Amino acid sequence: MRLWGRATAVRRRMLCLWLLLLGFALVTLALSDLLNRDRSHSHQNPGPPRRPLQRFPSPLDLEVIVDSRDPALELGIDLAPLKSLQEDQLLFVPSTQGTKSPTQKKGTYKVLLPGASKDATAPAPPTHGEMGKAVRLHLEGSEREMEQAAVLKFGFNEVVSERISLHRRLPEARHPGCLGEQYSESLPSASVVICFHDEAWSTLLRTVHSVLDTAPKQYLQEVLLVDDLSQHGHLKTVLSEYVSHLDGVRLIRSTKRLGVGGCRTLGAARAAGEVLVFMDSHCECQKGWLEPLLERVAQDRTRVVSPIIDVIDWQTFQYNATQWPVRGVFDWRLDFHWESNLTLQDKDPDSAVRPLRTPALGGGVVVIDRHFFQSVGAYDPGMLLWGAEQIELSIRVWSCGGSLEVVPCSRVAHLNHHHLPYRFPDQDLLQRNKIRIADTWMDAYRKIFYRRDTLAHFIRQSEIPNIMERLRLKRSLGCRNFHWYLTAVYPQLYIPQDRPALSGELYNVGTGSCADYPRGQGPQGGPMNVAPCSGTGSQHCDLNFEGEVRWGPMGALCLDIKGERAVLSPCPAKRPTSSSLQWKFIKLSGQLVHQQSQLCLEAVKEGGPPQSSPRGVATQTSTGGLYLRSCTHHPRQQWHFEQLVAPKGA
Repeated sequence: MRLWGRATAVRRRMLCLWLLLLGFALVTLALSDLLNRDRSHSHQNPGPPRRPLQRFPSPLDLEVIVDSRDPALELGIDLAPLKSLQEDQLLFVPSTQGTKSPTQKKGTYKVLLPGASKDATAPAPPTHGEMGKAVRLHLEGSEREMEQAAVLKFGFNEVVSERISLHRRLPEARHPGCLGEQYSESLPSASVVICFHDEAWSTLLRTVHSVLDTAPKQYLQEVLLVDDLSQHGHLKTVLSEYVSHLDGVRLIRSTKRLGVGGCRTLGAARAAGEVLVFMDSHCECQKGWLEPLLERVAQDRTRVVSPIIDVIDWQTFQYNATQWPVRGVFDWRLDFHWESNLTLQDKDPDSAVRPLRTPALGGGVVVIDRHFFQSVGAYDPGMLLWGAEQIELSIRVWSCGGSLEVVPCSRVAHLNHHHLPYRFPDQDLLQRNKIRIADTWMDAYRKIFYRRDTLAHFIRQSEIPNIMERLRLKRSLGCRNFHWYLTAVYPQLYIPQDRPALSGELYNVGTGSCADYPRGQGPQGGPMNVAPCSGTGSQHCDLNFEGEVRWGPMGALCLDIKGERAVLSPCPAKRPTSSSLQWKFIKLSGQLVHQQSQLCLEAVKEGGPPQSSPRGVATQTSTGGLYLRSCTHHPRQQWHFEQLVAPKGA
């Protein structure tokens, strides 16, 4: 028994020894395999990413994880954290490199930084559209269908855009007096923030290369591309890889749709330049565009400026220079317009190169000091996705101590879309943004807005926007009221009187239609017509104390007579009003009488029955419209001012 016990113990010891030797051999093989794989990887390109959240396998110097809740991680920027963004609106992307990936945190996102040494991207060979010339393709069959599909998808002819070099040059359009301008060598640095959502590849990269090709390197701190949750595949891995080869370009991705204002605010908080240049993702810059803008901001840090915005045609991509002088304005529906003032240059020859103060700026290119942008409240975080954010910023800058200018020696071309290619979950978001502006900044004048945008009025009746934070900002900044803005900044905007029974849609009893000014005829006026009543406020007019029938959301066009036909023409700036523009409304009969001729306004539908001319001769009017006729009691001469809404309160 003792011998059997000893033998068993020896066998156990031998088994343990064999197991130890086997384990050691396995560990040795594993280490050898790992070392061999490391050596092979050092001579090969990295493999494809394995983690589902990783955009592309990039070196460590291309990845920086920033926690938006930690002010110490603001990349050395002297800015407050992103107070206006929710923590879950930023993107976290773990690294696939050898280092341990940080645990996912709420409120983190990825910034792609340019590496220390990169090969410059070779410029595309010149093809079509050089020097801004139009490109007209005569496509047939499947190519034609592809072209039409691209227009529907992007709102412009992307097939044409793909034929144009990413580095195309534009013709010189600056005034000769701008070419000899000398600028200070100590201008502030600029960060160009380009936000995009499902932008076409060619237009986005043409914008980036246009900035890189035209902005002096000593002033251009960086280009920040901010992806506002794009869904198109070409804007994912391929774009990340492309950007990694561009010096001075960084890519930030958001995991939630922020909209124009939120996206730009995100880019501003991560910018390192002293001046922010917000630019749309479909622009082309003229040579020398940046220096004049930086100089104006450097002279006054509360000054917000814009270049002249030239136009790129959506179909042919032809470059069209905008004629100077021009300034930005808005109407009582809070819609933005560029307004031309050609008489200014005739009166003052120096105005060709002198910056022009403007009531508002368009959103295509906006240049603002970084610290002033933060202190004045950035973009309103309560504004939804898209629409009217430039109106809100313009009113706020003027009211809260800043100023706005258009700088004529700077030109940037902007691609005009055929239609807005995005679909929004809320079709009324533009009205909601305008409601927010009206309730925050327009004081008692907001009633004029609600009379001209009836949809906004009815939305406001059921939904009250939460504007407490913006009202607190308004008080803390000591902002002036809207009456001051209209008096000191925008005195040219006509203030409607909107008298009861003498304002609203001009409804004709005989035709059951309303007086209408067809869209597209422009701000210089044209023939009036009759059309179904819209009920939206777009056909609003008012008869004021001067006897003028002021038309439209800006009230800049007056009811006039050309021959026998009623037309709209620009209202005179001087008083008293000419008798040819004066009208009298007789409430009892509903007649609208032209004071100078003592004839009545009559509505005629196209192809309508014979009408009586002022001479009493029956005529067949083939063209519908509004005409002067001898006064009768015919229903087609009976009018009512239909006031669609009656806003309450101040």
